Amino acid sequence: MKKRIMFLPQLFSRRLFIAIIACGFLMSVSAKSKLPTAQDIAGNMGVGWNLGNTLEAIGGEAAWGAGHTSQQLIDSVKAAGFNTVRLPVSWFIHSDTVTSVIDKEWIARVKEIVDYCIKDDMYVIINMHWDKGWLENRVNKANQDIVNKRQHLYWTQIANYFKDYDEHLLFAGANEPNAHDSIQMSVLLTYHQTFIDAVRATGGNNSSRTLIFQGPSTDVENTYKLMKTLPKDIIADRLMAEVHYYTPYQFCLMENDANWGKTFYYWGKSNHSTTDSVHNATWGEESDVDKNFGKMKEQFVDKGIPVILGEFGAGKRKLSLPSDQVLNNASVESYYKCVVKSAVSKGLIPICWDVPGWLFNRNTGAIHDRGIINAIKQGTKDVSVASVYK
Repeated sequence: MKKRIMFLPQLFSRRLFIAIIACGFLMSVSAKSKLPTAQDIAGNMGVGWNLGNTLEAIGGEAAWGAGHTSQQLIDSVKAAGFNTVRLPVSWFIHSDTVTSVIDKEWIARVKEIVDYCIKDDMYVIINMHWDKGWLENRVNKANQDIVNKRQHLYWTQIANYFKDYDEHLLFAGANEPNAHDSIQMSVLLTYHQTFIDAVRATGGNNSSRTLIFQGPSTDVENTYKLMKTLPKDIIADRLMAEVHYYTPYQFCLMENDANWGKTFYYWGKSNHSTTDSVHNATWGEESDVDKNFGKMKEQFVDKGIPVILGEFGAGKRKLSLPSDQVLNNASVESYYKCVVKSAVSKGLIPICWDVPGWLFNRNTGAIHDRGIINAIKQGTKDVSVASVYK
């Protein structure tokens, strides 16, 4: 064998030899280009839904009240008008924490749910979620090496396992990585680069699969200020960015009044209360939504990088007099409609957060809150992500 290799130049003409090499290069480029671009995919993803508090639950799929996810549930999500499902997933707690080998039964269960979505012709995103904060809370120089090692090992396994899936499956390298300054941002970029490089190295459809990187803390303002450099890819047009949106905090997440300020029960220019004015929103309303999403359009979308609005949401509160329950309900629905409409019009793919008992009955698939579902649908009227990427 060694002798034949030595005499290869003598057996073939120089021109033929170059042609063979060129052909191999073209085949490689072709293999890396076979899945659609991130822009093409973004135009088809529509609005999305999170299978929250489920596969990322510490203790297993049913530990946080979700029960056993079924095809029936995913069918109901599809029927409600969603075309994308984001699967927050824990991997660290389902692996050997020394070798980082993922449990076979766990990754097979994740695959079952991915297949439920694919069966309904939906796009599905697998991510690396909070998972005791092994990555999310360790965006620093001290933990950089060990986090990158785990990131590489996990994504190599995940990518190989799902290698044959088409463009309907996307990978997201993290969830809400806590980075708040330029030093942490530089560390976070290494985590994103490790993710991208690990997936690409597995070949096949992963050579051109669309991958999603997260802004620092997935916060719009932090991302706009700090993310001036992006991770690199060996193939063009196969990356998306991700941010989350729970703004204003007092309306979306704050549970009780505090000494520094009140919770917001009423949001939107048409929904302010005259009898309970202390709980009216004082910032973060419609104009701020447009301003914030406009920043993401400027920073990413206008440069050909679609943006996933990976989480957003606000819950209806149980209020009693003198607070106005009807006005609070209207405020929440207005919020969903506004966020979706603004996001879609600027090329962002909105994926609403959901947990057991919120939007859908996890056992039957029945809609719990049709008002919010309808508000999301109304937000998509007359606007389309696809039109942004034409």
